[in-house]
Amino acid sequence: MIDLRPVAYVIGRILIVLAILMVAPAIVDWRAGDPNGFAIAKAAVITGFVGAAVSMATTNALATQLDVRQAYLLTAAIWTVLPVFAGLPFMLGEPHLRFIDAFFEATSGLTTTGASVIYGLDKLPDGMNLWRGMTNWLGGLGIAFIAMIFLPLMRIGGMQFFRTEGFDTFGKALPRATDIARQLLYVYAILTVACIAVYSAIGMPPLGAVVHGFATIATGGFSPYDTSFGGFQGAGEYFGALFMFLASLPYIRYVQLLNGQATPLWRDSQVRAYARWLLTAVLIVTVWRVLTSDMAVEPAFRESLFNLTSIMSSTGFFSGSFPGWGGLMLIVAFVIGVCGACSGSSAAGLSVFRVQVAMAVVRRQVRQITNPSAVDPVKYDGRTVEEDVIHALIMFISSFIVILGVLSVAMSLLGVDLESALFAVWTTLGNVGYGFGPLVARTGTFIDFPDGAILIMTLAMILGRLGLLAILVLLLPTFWRR
Repeated sequence: MIDLRPVAYVIGRILIVLAILMVAPAIVDWRAGDPNGFAIAKAAVITGFVGAAVSMATTNALATQLDVRQAYLLTAAIWTVLPVFAGLPFMLGEPHLRFIDAFFEATSGLTTTGASVIYGLDKLPDGMNLWRGMTNWLGGLGIAFIAMIFLPLMRIGGMQFFRTEGFDTFGKALPRATDIARQLLYVYAILTVACIAVYSAIGMPPLGAVVHGFATIATGGFSPYDTSFGGFQGAGEYFGALFMFLASLPYIRYVQLLNGQATPLWRDSQVRAYARWLLTAVLIVTVWRVLTSDMAVEPAFRESLFNLTSIMSSTGFFSGSFPGWGGLMLIVAFVIGVCGACSGSSAAGLSVFRVQVAMAVVRRQVRQITNPSAVDPVKYDGRTVEEDVIHALIMFISSFIVILGVLSVAMSLLGVDLESALFAVWTTLGNVGYGFGPLVARTGTFIDFPDGAILIMTLAMILGRLGLLAILVLLLPTFWRR
């Protein structure tokens, strides 16, 4: 049997931190004379009490280090248990959401998806919008940490390829993991402060700069405005695209950069491919938009750059009339949204790394048709990709496609039109945050979806965030027996 105490202890400690952080938005509303502050404070008390009780009940549970099965359980628990408590402010305060909607909103925040069931963000108390941004920021930090520490160990989706990067943290792990976590937090904080400072400098109000800064670096997409970046066209779109791109690069490269190693970042095949594919998509949509409308080149390029960067980085901001462009844009957006950005960041989707290796595998299979006896190893970034990595990667991609199809069909059976169903699963499974289709058009949110569809999208967000198999493996009886 698995010893659940270490997992419960860590979750309890995280809940205590979550409760302490809730004090900040409560103070913001108190200072503004808004009674919503008391509702957030009540949520903080409940969260802190539960966290303290669980922690005290499992004291000294971390006398031994986490094993692989406990690592699976911990990653699953982070994005299934924490949203229950992170959603309490949405239930107890404005906008007084039902549990299912509050759980969806909190899950969207912590998984950095950016999809929302709240319409009328401009009228929400400042503290509540700040809390939404904070859930994005906390989720992005946690995802980046797990992507660097846990996923390579758990061999999810070919991520074991990155264990040779010097970040094999288990065994003699805790000091190494602690050191990496400290440097990661430092990098994450620097990027956040820089982003907030730039947003403030170009004219965003304090709340908008902070919330957008949190959501940008987390690639989360929560905005305090229903129009997202629509009110900050121009410099806001250019700088937003820049920071979304920076936030979706592998954090391992930033840690190396912090240690004086700049070369790995510039030579990273994944980073170069990400920049190349994104620029190609932007140019295609820009040319198409100029040729099919009366839009000038600069605004067409600017809107395409911002919105496509938002989609490929799985952030979820939007500007202008982009969601209504339709046509070729939808195809391009769907493809790059599935591809996603870089592994080892808070971005989601398949990831550039997996797509690159999959393309290399296809090329090898084609070559072996004419020369079946040739020894033709798959190479990535100058290194041979082991067969177990390839198998895990192909399994991940296959699972992604199958789950995308199954959940889309399930939503359509609930009465959701096919376009809305397909793009709803695409945006939640890929943690993209964008919404397309008739059910989204009225408000730009998912508020008009039936409860069953809300549950499916919540499940999709968790599956997409945890690399699919990290949840599915928990359903195997053998996982619990040995």
